Amino acid sequence: MTKQALILIDIQKDYFPQGKWPLDGVEAAADKAQRLLKAFRQAGDAVIHVRHEFTSQDAPFFTPGSEGAHLHPKVLNEHHEPVVLKHFVNAFRETHLRELLEQRSITDLVVVGSMSHMCIDGVVRAAADLGYKVTVIHDACATRDLEFNGVTIPAAQVHGAYMASLAFGYASVVAADEFLTTQVAI
Repeated sequence: MTKQALILIDIQKDYFPQGKWPLDGVEAAADKAQRLLKAFRQAGDAVIHVRHEFTSQDAPFFTPGSEGAHLHPKVLNEHHEPVVLKHFVNAFRETHLRELLEQRSITDLVVVGSMSHMCIDGVVRAAADLGYKVTVIHDACATRDLEFNGVTIPAAQVHGAYMASLAFGYASVVAADEFLTTQVAI
């Protein structure tokens, strides 16, 4: 029997407008993530939150113990929902995420959060390589403009390129509304 879990990646205060590293479209993405969170809770499916903290006080955001490193109020965990603390892009690296999934016999992951080009990409590729069936809810993910070789790449293009890449070989990539209307368990 298929067992799914919602994995909320780095939906933290520093990524929002008053934070140290605001993302493009983060409010809309968090609203979609909040809808999914509510649906998973109502269905009784597993929910795991992932929170990033850098190990250095010199980090540009998510500094250890800072307010900005806290989960955003839109997606706060309930007491029975674990929060995985990570220090690397890949949420499986040096964390107990895989153990939590195995304890719950999870086979399918639904991934939302930030940033599309970093931690979403990292966890999705790792999860697929570990044998999980992965779905990314593209409109519940956010990123920001990037710069490469003197050229600014707009956030929408960064996001689109990463979602296209993940859809090519690592995950099903769908909109929140589509997922919520087509999933029997929810």
